[in-house]
Amino acid sequence: MQIHVINPNTTASMTDKIGACANRVAAESTRIHVSQPESGPVSIESHLDEAISAVGVLEEIRRGETLAMDAYVIACFGDPGLLAARELTRAPVIGIAEAGFHLATLISTRFSVVTTLSRTAIIAEHLLDQYGFRHHCRRVRSTDLPVLELENSAGNAYQALLEECQRARDEDGIGAIVLGCGGMADLTERLTHDLQMPVIEGVSAAIKLAESLVSLGLGTSKHGDLAFPRPKPFAGRFADWGQ
Repeated sequence: MQIHVINPNTTASMTDKIGACANRVAAESTRIHVSQPESGPVSIESHLDEAISAVGVLEEIRRGETLAMDAYVIACFGDPGLLAARELTRAPVIGIAEAGFHLATLISTRFSVVTTLSRTAIIAEHLLDQYGFRHHCRRVRSTDLPVLELENSAGNAYQALLEECQRARDEDGIGAIVLGCGGMADLTERLTHDLQMPVIEGVSAAIKLAESLVSLGLGTSKHGDLAFPRPKPFAGRFADWGQ
């Protein structure tokens, strides 16, 4: 089984971290391919960042199709370009936010999300509504940490994240916490130990869901709105997307 994990931003250290997390949880028979777009934002913290990064995600999906990937994981909590990516392939495409939400509901009746900036907390709330998980989520909490601060090993990112998770545990009446950033992929085990409650991050959740779907022979439906896009010409810089 071959799973293509796409970091939608262009920060190589984060791509390496995400790849290490994916390889750590993948089955022995699963081969993980990790990539990032050639162009785009170094971190994804706004609707603009997401819109630009989505193009890079779709370009990576096209490359993956030439390599016959069995599944894809979009490793950003905003799930940028998720539905468009599903249009391009029959393989399963899993976003890490949707994956984290799903797994949290299987082990708890209520969860909270702890993410980076307050503006990205609002984006996470939109996703909860879109995916139908609003009723299960008590609160989306922000640490006000920029995404790239998670790459600074000398900073206080872990302590700030731990303290916000402790407040979620003690104040929200929840059974689990979902981490709201792909850059937190390496912190799950440490947080679970320190908090003594389940902590879910989306990269590992998405890998295991992708493996399950491939094993069951379930791919993206090509009936309805996720069918392959109708052929048409594209202009300008997107001319090579036309058929």
